[in-house]
Amino acid sequence: MRRLIVAAGGGGDAVAAAMLHAALYSDEDHAVILTYAWDRLLVDPLPGPRGADSFTGLEPVTQSVRWVPATARPVAPAGSTLPRLAAELPHTLALLDAHHGAEGITRQLEELVSHLAPASIDLLDVGGDILAQGDEPTLKSPLADALTLAACCQANAPIRLLVAGPGLDGEISPDELRPLLGTLVHTFTAEDVETIGSILEWHPSEATAMLAATARGARGICQVRDAGLPVPLTDEGPTVHEVDLDDAVSRNNLARAIMTTAALDEAEAHSREICGFSEIDYERNKAAWLTERPPTKLDADDVLSRLDQFQSEARTRGVTHTTFRHLTEALNLNRSQRSDLRNLLISSRPGQYEAPLWRI
Repeated sequence: MRRLIVAAGGGGDAVAAAMLHAALYSDEDHAVILTYAWDRLLVDPLPGPRGADSFTGLEPVTQSVRWVPATARPVAPAGSTLPRLAAELPHTLALLDAHHGAEGITRQLEELVSHLAPASIDLLDVGGDILAQGDEPTLKSPLADALTLAACCQANAPIRLLVAGPGLDGEISPDELRPLLGTLVHTFTAEDVETIGSILEWHPSEATAMLAATARGARGICQVRDAGLPVPLTDEGPTVHEVDLDDAVSRNNLARAIMTTAALDEAEAHSREICGFSEIDYERNKAAWLTERPPTKLDADDVLSRLDQFQSEARTRGVTHTTFRHLTEALNLNRSQRSDLRNLLISSRPGQYEAPLWRI
């Protein structure tokens, strides 16, 4: 009998779900991970999540649910990390499609539960922004989590909410989250990280990268995202806590507002009203800016010189680590050059690579 893990925020949370399964259920069958195809613009130049019609090669499971096999491909110009994750993870990935709102996700979840009869269902969020009220000034991406939370609380199935890496998404501080967290379920270790192989060497998730890094012992302050948010890397970083699902819904104003939405546009409208913004609007604006920005050539000497300047400024703020995603943007490189940048830095200065982060 399989376990079902719902990844609240997309591909990064799906990677963390694989770590969770290895840690808690390692002696059992492989899991089914229900996850969004909602990648950063570094991967997918189109704003918002991808639906089933954005892929070729998906496999039907139920009326509303599709498997994502390794042979699936996003329809250009869309991009997605899910097919590669399907190839490298020992689990089955199912596409969580947000385009029919919370009602659509609830329907997918209930169909999948009926089809699988899973031994357990875990809703996993890395960072803890699923517990946001909606008015936090540091909140950046509430919609994906609110949609999954709204659906899970309405599904006719017992679901356990787990928060991994409290505060690692940079959206709610660990101090704010600490009183909201329940029982400690697990503390990730370096051995847990090894179960996902080399995925974090190419996957752009920053929160899951920091989760893995703290499990391996990294401590300090990590600068992330395009805004350069400082995220503390502490002993709390690799922990996983259970949170009462009803308490989370009572706290999350956006999740309660979107429960009856039947379209993503409706959910977006509620996000603008309650949170003051939609993360998809932000992606739309940024995508337009990235399209207008001409690609730059990766010149090794120039990049290393700018890296030195970046690191010198970062050290004055107490920053000890950063992500390759942030470095790509901070050094004003095109999103397609992230992999080349990573290879250049690791080959030039291997002592600073504290996998999967860059140590300043």
